[in-house]
Amino acid sequence: MSRTALRICPLCEATCGLALTIDGTEVTAARGDRDDVFSHGFICPKGASFGAVDSDPDRLRTPLVRRDGELREATWEEAFDEVAAGVRTVAEQHGPHSVGVVLGNPNVHTVAGALYPPVLLAALGTRSLFTASTVDQMPKHVSSGLLFGDANAIPVPDLDHTDHLLLIGANPLESNGSLCTAPDFPGRLKALRARGGTLTVVDPRRTRTAKLADRHVAIRPGTDALLLAAMVHVLYEEDLADLGDLAPHVTGVEEVRDAVRDFTPEAVAAACDVDAGVTRALARELAAARTGAVYGRIGSCTVPHGTLASWLVDVLNILTGNLDRPGGALFPQAATDRTPRPAGPGRGFALGRWRSRVSGHPEAKGELPLSALAEEIDTATDTATATDTATDTATDTATDADTAAGEPVRALITIAANPVLSAPDGDRLDKALDSLGFMVSVDPYLNETSRHADVVLPPPPPAQSPHHDFAFNTLAVRNQVRYTRPAVPLEPGRMAETEILARLTLAVSGRHGADPAAVDAMVIEQTLGKSVRDPHSPVHGRDPGDLTARLTGENGPERRLDLMLRLGPYGDGFGARPDGLTLERLLAQPHGIDLGPLRPRLPQPLKTRSGKVELLPEPIAGDLPRLRHALAERPAGLVLVGRRHLRSNNSWMHNIPALTGGSNRCTLHLHPDDAGRLGVRGAQPVRVQGPGGEVTVPAEVTDTVRPGVVSLPHGWGHDRPGTRQTHAATEPGVNVNQLLDGSLLDPLSGNAVLNGVPVKLTPVTAL
Repeated sequence: MSRTALRICPLCEATCGLALTIDGTEVTAARGDRDDVFSHGFICPKGASFGAVDSDPDRLRTPLVRRDGELREATWEEAFDEVAAGVRTVAEQHGPHSVGVVLGNPNVHTVAGALYPPVLLAALGTRSLFTASTVDQMPKHVSSGLLFGDANAIPVPDLDHTDHLLLIGANPLESNGSLCTAPDFPGRLKALRARGGTLTVVDPRRTRTAKLADRHVAIRPGTDALLLAAMVHVLYEEDLADLGDLAPHVTGVEEVRDAVRDFTPEAVAAACDVDAGVTRALARELAAARTGAVYGRIGSCTVPHGTLASWLVDVLNILTGNLDRPGGALFPQAATDRTPRPAGPGRGFALGRWRSRVSGHPEAKGELPLSALAEEIDTATDTATATDTATDTATDTATDADTAAGEPVRALITIAANPVLSAPDGDRLDKALDSLGFMVSVDPYLNETSRHADVVLPPPPPAQSPHHDFAFNTLAVRNQVRYTRPAVPLEPGRMAETEILARLTLAVSGRHGADPAAVDAMVIEQTLGKSVRDPHSPVHGRDPGDLTARLTGENGPERRLDLMLRLGPYGDGFGARPDGLTLERLLAQPHGIDLGPLRPRLPQPLKTRSGKVELLPEPIAGDLPRLRHALAERPAGLVLVGRRHLRSNNSWMHNIPALTGGSNRCTLHLHPDDAGRLGVRGAQPVRVQGPGGEVTVPAEVTDTVRPGVVSLPHGWGHDRPGTRQTHAATEPGVNVNQLLDGSLLDPLSGNAVLNGVPVKLTPVTAL
């Protein structure tokens, strides 16, 4: 007898509502939930394949522990005994920073990944934190931190109400959106055009999104910041800047005028390969639109000037008066956000509070560059120096004492991460992982990274887990809140991901064997203790014990969600606002609760020391000479860019047959002109050489890339021994990040440069 269960899709940032058909405990079908308050029935191929993802036979079902050099099945008790002994021994002998932590992208797609890593990191006390952010969106966090005082205060385009949308380095028809949570992004773009709006796409590839646009600008890769700076220049030069209601909340407007004086459309034209007249038209059209928004994503982040490009996106929105107004770019308000504070000066945002041990990369948002992980493991202390090679533009000047650690990383915890494929120079990292004293991976697969672990702790499939989008609701194009409990019971022998991470936290903190519920109880106690002392909290002065007793939920994670909802901007304040949100009210609305369109919120989100938007922060000003230098730069040959596919998500979905094949293949796209010049035929193997190594991959000749550009998708390279991903290994593809050596970084954010990288191409002929 089949039944239907609701589930929020965790497979990309769109967070669509699903209606699952379940026979017994097996998900046999998935369709869009038409009654979902946010996605209204939209579904993409990944969501439709939810059942196949959930039941993948290669998913690990029991822990693995390394015995006599081999990973063998073990009990949960044996696995956590090993973790407690292995991690604690390293930390006690070499200090807390000798234990590294790597958090992968899927952490932001799960309840456990949102709630427990901060507690784990606090328990470890390590500064050796590496995440997927520094191969993706860290430039946006840094620019937002510098502009607004809060690295997580990221304005998103008001897609449903704007009249003019400029996308740069973004391909939401393939990615479903990123740092902009929007189910049915394609439908929203089509609706924009249907109501008479304008869509402009800046991208070196003629992507599916670019084909939908009114105007496609095929920019030279890596020059996004130059083009945006020239647009800002035009706003000043032609007296088009008009902040409107924003003016009282912004400082540094005249300083930016001086800062972009050299970036005329004519000056950037050759570097960008964009005619000056086109650049002027882009600026004029944005300024003339009744409402408009500029939105930049991974293509404009993973370049040498990623932070400057991210900053300039918001500068354009501010100078045209489009920040924080309907139809422009606004700050979402998630239901689990902290209790809103009165507007006023904050502590601001600091960069470079410490530096990496080997190359001296400054931390950003508490993280070190993922590109530096290999050297932090394999470079010995006596030969390492905390050099100042990264940048001198950090907000706080670091000293030798501010390095992350005096010891190499000797133990590593990876949670939903596969840096061997996602970080530059996977071959070096592959070797470095083998040299660790101890490694534990929380991962459903034995993949290119987790195969090195001494202990692998597998979380259950998504149907057996609850779901609430803590991170993505802070980036959503409409305020709403949804929560779904597990669609099927936890399979015997499985352990909930929340319990895995709670036990992991206890094991590394010297409390191995304690009740995992103690972790949630501690967080609740600490949170309520701070809240009752906070004069701006709805529970100020109340008894924490009484408040704790009023929390509802079947387990600790649900009680923590109830706590966050009650204290949040829409919450009941534990009875202070009778109609406010609680977990019980949310559970009574299985399709979610609509909280309304995005609304203007300034100055409340600002946490800068001035209490205003600081339009030209010192680190940004200090990095602009490097951008001026780029005016004269020209690539000598071909440059590399990545690409996304609708049926893929980084490195972990290639084991699902329904999501691979067809156009989702690992091939090198190159323009017919370049193919003819180099003597390359379609489907012919070609050798691609980059700063970090070389790969051989089939060519695919297409005019969807501009001349001088080649494109490889990321996440492939499933050909290493010792993994257990059967289908992925049949068509392994190549690891595009092996072309990189990890030395190319955006200095302000530590983000890896993945686009606009020079490469050499040679046809491979049969012997």
